[in-house]
Amino acid sequence: MRPTPRLRVVSAVVLAAVVLASALLTGCARPTATVAPEAGPSHERSHSARSAKGPTHAAQPYRRWGLTAPLPAPPSPPARRLRLPDADPLPVVHRVPTRDKVVFLTYDDGAEKDPRFVDLVRELRLPVSMFLTDSVVGPGYGHFARLRSVGASIQNHTLDHAALRGLPYTGQRAEICGQQNKLRARFGIRPRLFRPPYGTYDTTTLRAARDCGITAVTLWRAAMEADGELTYAHGPAHLRPGDIISVPSGEPTGRSLRDRTTRLLRDIQGRGLTVARLEDYI
Repeated sequence: MRPTPRLRVVSAVVLAAVVLASALLTGCARPTATVAPEAGPSHERSHSARSAKGPTHAAQPYRRWGLTAPLPAPPSPPARRLRLPDADPLPVVHRVPTRDKVVFLTYDDGAEKDPRFVDLVRELRLPVSMFLTDSVVGPGYGHFARLRSVGASIQNHTLDHAALRGLPYTGQRAEICGQQNKLRARFGIRPRLFRPPYGTYDTTTLRAARDCGITAVTLWRAAMEADGELTYAHGPAHLRPGDIISVPSGEPTGRSLRDRTTRLLRDIQGRGLTVARLEDYI
């Protein structure tokens, strides 16, 4: 009997299956058309090109803030805070006597509460000191708690930003100790450093500050003006190691605090300097 067409098809399928099984058993089956990427010279060149570009933009936050190079890390802080000039009752510091190529960034009042400034401090690991006035900060202490959580320090700039010079002892003590108490209630700290509003003080100020637990009155040698330029209290008209820089907040400049800070950082880098933590030195 001649096989039907259907039987011939079934026989062909069975025969193909037998041949395939035999090939697999003898190791002669060819792989499928999927081919692994070749790790040849072109692949290596591609990898080298990516490596030469360095870290991604996300890993270079300094570029995001308008800097052309990362801010150098400051040297290790001195084992002991530097000895300040003897003074009775307190030393008044305009600049730190150090050979380290560092300057110190200090911010007054607490009027600006830009969350992007918190980002800048965090991403650049910027050691800044915030001298706060209670009546200026108002209900915005949460912003400064966030700044403190990313490394900023909190210091005293009085309760009401009053010009202290000439006021009686009780009035000056109330301004300074009152802010010490506010900051302790808010942050659990009693600052060691105090900056009198407008930089004006007298011997009564120093006595009241000492009695409130302050160890140094901190002024500045360089101050940022409304136009973003730096002015200098004494000495050469450029930044030098040990300078304390004062940056007021809330100035009607049209430039945010973070913009003024990045401009200042470019000036600092241009002088071959970097930023260190003031509290590590005094």
